[in-house]
Amino acid sequence: MHIPVMLDECLEALITDPTGIYVDGTLGNAGHASEIFSRLKSTGLLVGFDRDIDAVERVQETLKSREGKRVELIHDNYANMADRLDKLGLGKVHGILLDLGVSSFQLDIAERGFSFMQDAPIDMRMDQTQGQTAGELVNTASEQELADIIFRYGEDRASRRIARAIVEARAKVEIQTTAQLAGIVERAKGGRRGKKTHPATQTFQALRMAVNDELGGIERVLETMIDKVVDGGRIVVLTFHSLEDRMVKQFFNRHVPREESLQQGGVRRVYEEPAVKWIWKKPLIATDAEQAENPRSRSAKLRAVQVGE
Repeated sequence: MHIPVMLDECLEALITDPTGIYVDGTLGNAGHASEIFSRLKSTGLLVGFDRDIDAVERVQETLKSREGKRVELIHDNYANMADRLDKLGLGKVHGILLDLGVSSFQLDIAERGFSFMQDAPIDMRMDQTQGQTAGELVNTASEQELADIIFRYGEDRASRRIARAIVEARAKVEIQTTAQLAGIVERAKGGRRGKKTHPATQTFQALRMAVNDELGGIERVLETMIDKVVDGGRIVVLTFHSLEDRMVKQFFNRHVPREESLQQGGVRRVYEEPAVKWIWKKPLIATDAEQAENPRSRSAKLRAVQVGE
């Protein structure tokens, strides 16, 4: 069952005007989107994005069946959000929510190939209508390319050893399933050795992020949408690992005004336009109770900024 992470905290940070325009960049199973929708007045508008057509179709009937409220659902990568909103003729929006976690639906459906918990073809594409699968990447990328991907996106120090093992294995037989790949990584890392997490966890994360260009998408949506939020509007981002969180934090920090001393005396304010301010100085994390109820919330960090000074 899909349980939205830090639902109340996200919504309290996001909605400042119930008559405004709000964008959910990652519909998933509409855990957050449904609550945004319920809090908007009839003159408000919810725009929902998801690169997974299955997610858009699942959510469509749920939201559009509610009378008297406006909703627009779009099958596209949130990286293209600015262009798609322009095509809809929308000006600035009042809030943007990005939940960067992989949806429970994608993880739990074996055929999507996101998880090694069930054996399936190695796909991992969030949008199955386009792009290279993780299986194609595993079987065609050079050893150096694989090592770089696993080290950068998985932050696994054993990346070179894993890449070498993958290349050696595929030379004998094509790597076709998640179980095959997980077994190769596990053997390369010397087994589980009493660890709670599977040795292949970081490799699967890295391949998923590479296939879907997840960090590139985050960078693009932030850079193109920060100018499209009204003064006083909010950008709320829920991250699930350090690479995402670091990127979000550094991006917003560049827009937070800071004072810089001048040689001739006095100070000047330095920041990238538009200015933003943090809603909280430190990211929020899920409560102990939520983490116990929903283990997927344990790694989540919630950051939010308000546009304008």
